[in-house]
Amino acid sequence: MTLAEKVIISPLKNELIKDINQTNDSFKVFGRVVPSLQSGKWSYEEILFDEPKEIRFPDDHLDWHQYISREDKALFLAYVNTTCIGQIRIIKDWNRFCYIENIAIKKEYRGYRIGKLLLHRAEEWASQRNLIGMSLEAQDDNLGACRFYVKQGFVLGGVDTLKQSYNPNIETTLYWYKLFEEPLA
Repeated sequence: MTLAEKVIISPLKNELIKDINQTNDSFKVFGRVVPSLQSGKWSYEEILFDEPKEIRFPDDHLDWHQYISREDKALFLAYVNTTCIGQIRIIKDWNRFCYIENIAIKKEYRGYRIGKLLLHRAEEWASQRNLIGMSLEAQDDNLGACRFYVKQGFVLGGVDTLKQSYNPNIETTLYWYKLFEEPLA
């Protein structure tokens, strides 16, 4: 049995709130996505850094109860036995997309299809709500994440060069989209 076959994905419940930030491990930043718009279509180049570095986002401190048993938002946690190894936090956005607020996998469980399982669960949730696809944003210096999104069927749909103005390491916020094969009415 593979690790992915042992994973249980659970919607957030009160007793699981304590596990949410356990998935917030550091990750390697090793390159940048450089987007280009030509004839209305986005493409990009990858530029690798001379020296990769590890970074970690700060823990989120939200009212997690707002993600329990809601029609417009959800948080799913991935477990192996009693260990929380991943999460995906999603909302029903105004534009009929399932917006992924966060996806995180514990460092030692990356590369075992856990992120793919969580994205699949988010897609099921979105389909149940007749949404047309999924969207998310990523920083241009998170090449590993961007490669993962592309592998899962996301396409670059736009950029914002001002959103991260306070952060000298991030030039561009990238907007990724995955349209469902057959948009539901």
